[in-house]
Amino acid sequence: MGESLSKMVVKQEETGRVVVKSEAARPNSKFTRLVVSHGKKLALVTLAGLIWIQPVIGLGPLGGSALTAEAAASQTVKRGEEILTSGARLVKYEYTVTRSGKPVKVLADVIEVDLTNPYVQLDVMTGKGGQVTTRQTVENMAKENGAVAGVNGDFFATKGQGVPMGGAVSQGTMVTSPTQLQGMYAFVVRNDGTPMIDRFSFNGTVFAEDGSTFALSGINQEAYMTEPEKAYSHAGKMYIYTSAWKAEARPADSSTTPTEVMVQGGVVTQVSLQSAIPGAVPPDGYILRAHGAAAEYVASHLTVGTRVDTSYELRSQTDGQIINPAELKMMIGGHTLLVDQGKASAFTRSTTSISGGSAVARTAVGYSKDGKKAYIITAEKNGSSSGMTLKELQSFMTGIGVWKGVNLDGGGSTTMVTRPLAETNAQLTFTTSNGSAGQRAVANGLGVFSTAPQGALKGLKVSGAMALLIGQTVPYSLKGYDTYYNPIDTGSIQASWKASNGNVVWTEGGFKGVKAGTAKITASSGEANTSMDVKVLGGSDLESLTPGTTFAPLEAGASVTVAVTAQIKNGAAVEVPSESVKWTFSGMKANVQNGVLTVQSINDGAKFAYATPSYDGFTGTPVVLAASLETIWESFENITYPISFTGLPVGVTGSATIVPGSGERANSQVLQLDYDLTGGSGGKFAYAEFNGGSGRAIPDNATALTVDVLGDASLNWVRAELSDADGKPVYVDLARPMDFSGWKTVTADLTANTIKYPAKLKRLYVVNVEEGQDERALTGSVSFDNVRFTAPALEGDTGFPSAKAVMVLGQKTMTVNGKKQSLEAAPLLQNNTTYVPIKYVLDAFGGNAAWNSAAKKITVTRGATTLELTVGKKEFLLNGAANKAEVSPIIVNGRTLVPLRMVSEQLGIGVNWEQKTKSITLES
Repeated sequence: MGESLSKMVVKQEETGRVVVKSEAARPNSKFTRLVVSHGKKLALVTLAGLIWIQPVIGLGPLGGSALTAEAAASQTVKRGEEILTSGARLVKYEYTVTRSGKPVKVLADVIEVDLTNPYVQLDVMTGKGGQVTTRQTVENMAKENGAVAGVNGDFFATKGQGVPMGGAVSQGTMVTSPTQLQGMYAFVVRNDGTPMIDRFSFNGTVFAEDGSTFALSGINQEAYMTEPEKAYSHAGKMYIYTSAWKAEARPADSSTTPTEVMVQGGVVTQVSLQSAIPGAVPPDGYILRAHGAAAEYVASHLTVGTRVDTSYELRSQTDGQIINPAELKMMIGGHTLLVDQGKASAFTRSTTSISGGSAVARTAVGYSKDGKKAYIITAEKNGSSSGMTLKELQSFMTGIGVWKGVNLDGGGSTTMVTRPLAETNAQLTFTTSNGSAGQRAVANGLGVFSTAPQGALKGLKVSGAMALLIGQTVPYSLKGYDTYYNPIDTGSIQASWKASNGNVVWTEGGFKGVKAGTAKITASSGEANTSMDVKVLGGSDLESLTPGTTFAPLEAGASVTVAVTAQIKNGAAVEVPSESVKWTFSGMKANVQNGVLTVQSINDGAKFAYATPSYDGFTGTPVVLAASLETIWESFENITYPISFTGLPVGVTGSATIVPGSGERANSQVLQLDYDLTGGSGGKFAYAEFNGGSGRAIPDNATALTVDVLGDASLNWVRAELSDADGKPVYVDLARPMDFSGWKTVTADLTANTIKYPAKLKRLYVVNVEEGQDERALTGSVSFDNVRFTAPALEGDTGFPSAKAVMVLGQKTMTVNGKKQSLEAAPLLQNNTTYVPIKYVLDAFGGNAAWNSAAKKITVTRGATTLELTVGKKEFLLNGAANKAEVSPIIVNGRTLVPLRMVSEQLGIGVNWEQKTKSITLES
């Protein structure tokens, strides 16, 4: 049922973090946004009638005090805090727990909200436009609703329509009613600011004009199986659907025939017996959906023109307390109770489906014993944090003062966003556990809002990147915030910009990196000024420099995209602007303009060529160019694996079948994709999936994908989806839009995508994006034939000499094809590994070795193979892909030696060791 956990945490520095107490207001908006300050601690200085922010140097780390956790094997340490707005602050923790006898650290973030403060409040954010059956990322929900911070909310069926499992109330209006599921708790804030966590049921009644009544079972809920009865939720029941329900299917599959009644202005305006009313619910009315006995009631008591009324309430399942939704500021559903009366509670629902015993990302919400403080809690799982089990989450919650708390959705759904000081939008605060997949679209979220009025200008800050590359120009601007720490217009402030040294220079609108080092950039207006330190990254700051394209065709006139990514030593990855990269070429004449490599001519006899990027003296992985070959990947003549149809969202239908072609393809088989996109809402997708969706392998290092397409002139997009070695999806546009009919050959440049091989082709599909959807056809048919890939033809590294070389341990000579020659360094045996000077091996067998003294890195190229090794590191790159060996290169007497067997075998050179003579024989 989609019970998956999620949590989020912000990374923080251990020293020098800023804590700025802030109140936020957003002009002309019902809600205002939360602000978060990053950087050094600040002091306020009044100049020329304005308050500016100046850095205060030498302040130590914030927080750091240990908090007592319930579990003796765990410890919670406060790492720092940031005031977000009047009545809310973000507190950062490091939670240490013992697992399998070893201490494990988890990063956790907690937004503490003062429920007695009139300038802050919590509310539910629902999908897109405040409607269920839509999903949206937390970041986009926060932007749409004006939230200054937010996290993901309730659980939802991941394969359903996108409806929260629990009840949701926003400003007294019920968005969804609680479902009849056991042990599901919800978090509530009343209009007087008091919090409540409880299990709730829904009670409602329909009143007909003739005095008869019928029970209401819920509001805006999709079909599900009730508990403990395991009955169909809608069978024999009556539900209300309001305009908060986006989809036209109410619900998509209720397992029973519906009767629907349209009510507008308290009067029945339409009755549809044994069928749904076409179209969405209008804003000025609602629809009663009835099944079985409820449908019979409608047929007997409700007719067009008669009046009808409804009433409903929430009831506590623990003490029977009746709650009118109009008395609530908000309600959001959750899962199991986690904390009760300051102690870990027994789980109120099975946690198996939400991986309760596994360490994953987690989200929860709770409140303090006095009911004056709410806690929005997340635990992060990514490269910096290991996640929490539910029991660990309970321990953490009790340790920070939670009196009663409930689990919210988690795992891949966990997301947190906060708005930085003086910025206008909330931003992602950490990398979710989805990694490169990014934020998950969820059914709803819990938002933090400021209701403070707009204040006067309080301070200014420089806004822009804290690091840039040589040759890169980065925009910087002056932004301000008011007395409530909300963004404020600074357009009337004229500022001048300068840098403390020549590492950067000011150009119109930004600073350009000139040379490596740190500079202080300053914005001045009158007597006031504010500064920020920026770092220009140099070659010594890099760990690696890798083109997104590993291979390219060696053909005069060929062009490929060569975007270059730098891995910084601090772990960050940045795309290097094309103007910051220098290129050297061997085996050809070529140039690179605006990130595109074009081959001008090929050197006589060259079977391979290389384009090597460098940045500030740091040499990167070369692009290998070789003769290319186009091969047919699939002709659809003899399919030996399944091809199937999948549609998204629910309601998209169609088929993917192998059929005889027509017209010029009458004698061949083709893949025909028929689609009907009239159902569902939002972006729509009709997929032809290969091999059950798992896909089929494509040629390594492919540079182009070519497909024959029979178009339908629908103006939809045609795409392919690949999956790389890390499982990352790669989307390739084939026709955008499909504005043709009849057969057409289309080709996509794969070098424009960063693809880690081996890779697979998973799908060919039709896309109808939400924007401008009414301008494109919703039904149609498209066919595919002769899917082919262009890839380097690498049948052996032809052109390199066949040779036999013999080396002997400790001797500074070697024989190559019987001829003796001198070595600068003798082969060495160390820890059962033989090390040799690689230069002499390449002299004998062909290839090249380049030494980067600053990075202590050797780059070896031989034919289509590029090998990068670093002294003292077992990690190495093979054709741009990360690998790990058992040993690493070493330096002996100023000479760099490499592990012979590992390197030689990667280069296709055979190695034989003779124990008796201590000799090494190499052959190719």
